[in-house]
Parts: sequence; C-alpha cells; structure tokens
Amino acid sequence: MAGNSQRKGAIRKSGKGNPTAGSGGRVRRGLEGKGPTPKAKDRPYHAQYKAAKRAEKSAAKRPQRKKSGSEAEWVAGRNSVVEALRAGVPVTGLYVADGVERDNRTREAFALAADRGLNIQQVARGELDRMTGGAVHQGLAARIPAYEYAHPDDLLDAAADAGEPPLIVALDSVTDPRNLGAVVRSAAGFGAHGVVIPERRSAGMTASAWKTSAGAAARTPVAQTVNLVRQLKAYQDAGCMVVGLAADGDVSLPDLDLADGPLVVVVGSEGNGLSRLVAETCDQLVSIPMASSLESLNAGVAASVALYAIAQARA
Repeated sequence: MAGNSQRKGAIRKSGKGNPTAGSGGRVRRGLEGKGPTPKAKDRPYHAQYKAAKRAEKSAAKRPQRKKSGSEAEWVAGRNSVVEALRAGVPVTGLYVADGVERDNRTREAFALAADRGLNIQQVARGELDRMTGGAVHQGLAARIPAYEYAHPDDLLDAAADAGEPPLIVALDSVTDPRNLGAVVRSAAGFGAHGVVIPERRSAGMTASAWKTSAGAAARTPVAQTVNLVRQLKAYQDAGCMVVGLAADGDVSLPDLDLADGPLVVVVGSEGNGLSRLVAETCDQLVSIPMASSLESLNAGVAASVALYAIAQARA
C-alpha cells in the first residue's frame, strides 16, 4: 500500500549506495603550493646533503677536548672539609645540611671558615646530595673553584723574571692527584719554577692535590699541555736540557752534570715509568741509586730526590 511505512523497502535510507562521484579533494590538493624549494644541503639526494652528513660524522668521531678548569669541585664529608680548610685549599663556600648534628669537626669547620671570611650556607639535605653528586657528605661540604692552569711558556717567563736558569718538572702519565700534589710541594720547596702535566691521562689539580701540596699550589704554577712530547721539544728549542728519571738510566743522579743549567726533569708513573716517545725525546735518562730489593719509587718521592740533588748542585 502506498505510504505504508511498515513495508520493507518503502523508504529510501540516506547514506546507502555509492556516494556522488568526485575527486575527493585530489585536484584541489594538487593545485596547492608545496612551499619554497629546500636548500641543497636539505635535499637527501643532493651532493651537498651527502657532504654535510659526512662532515657531521667526522665531527662526531673527533675527540672533544675538555677545557681545563671548567668546573668547580666539591669536598664532601666532615673530615675532608676540615682537612681542606686546614691545608689552605681555596674554598669559596661552606654548605651545611638542615638539621645536621653539631660536633667538634663541624664546629672547627665553622671556626676556620669564619676566620677566612667564607660564606656558610644552610641548604636542604636533598639539595646538598644533588650539589655533591650523591657523595657521602655527612651534612657538610665545601666548594672549590676551578683551578686556573698556567701556560707552559709562563714557567720560562717566571725563571727569566727571577734571573735564574729554568727548572721545570714534567709529569708523564701520573694519574694519582696525591702524587701531583706531592710533586708541586717538592717543586716549591726546591726552587722549581713550575710543573707541567698533559691534559689527558693525567691527574689534575683536584682537592686531593691541593691538600697534598700543603698550600704550595698557591705559589707554584701548574701548566697543562696538549702534547707532552711536543712541549718537551719546545723547551729544548728554548735552550733547556730534558732529563728523564728511569730505572735503567744512562747516568746516575749524583753524576748528573746538567743540573746547573736550564733543565726540565720528566717523571713517569710508578708502574710504567716513562712512555717510549717521552724517553726518546729526553736528552739524558737518569737513574736514582736504590737498594736492589726496591724496584721503583712513586712519582712524588722520585721528584723530591731528584730536585734535592739538583738544588744541592746549584747551591
């Protein structure tokens, strides 16, 4: 029956069947602009793009040189802080955690800091954990500024200003900062004009080195060089003789006849001694007489013995 909505198929339902034919927006999108043409270095199939990628890979493989003295250092722990303050380490600030228990060490640290006019700051324990990198600080930490390394040529200038023949100590692969501090202390005690260390694979002037130097690091410059062999050759060109301490040296230390002239003394690590290139660069290898039962001395002791002998020869 016409108009009977109960009969199936009587009503045409919308949305059924095929839609009206059309491009679906393809034509409109095809007519739209695609923006400016990318630069040659941004097009994957262009020669300049490939050249830029090669340059990026080359830069990533190139070792990044860390700038010396770029970051401050922290001394954490009550005993360490007190020892640093006693030794004259250049502390710039003292930090105390909230609610820390006061004992003789904290009171001494406060007194030493007050005598030096240092600022004492109270911070939350979590903040002190973050500042010290999670070290065991016992509620007390001290901040040390980055060490300002000298230039190797500054040591020659210091000798010229003093009217003395240069006496310089160079360290080869000495990685213990306490040995570095001991060498700096001996250099100051026996009239050396400074210490030279490589930038890599060598100890730096950390808090441990400062403490071991017993304040001598404030008077004796420490210089850094990118390449120790190249720097030794530069000292040779400047008129210095370079001698290296080695167990199998050609000359015994008491028989050294170069002590009264411009001299660079190279000290190697206790375990490996001088590296091959450094040993080949030296004008002379010098041995320290020892009992046969003792194979070697650590860098700090060896430097002290050699500098004492040189100071005696120059006296």
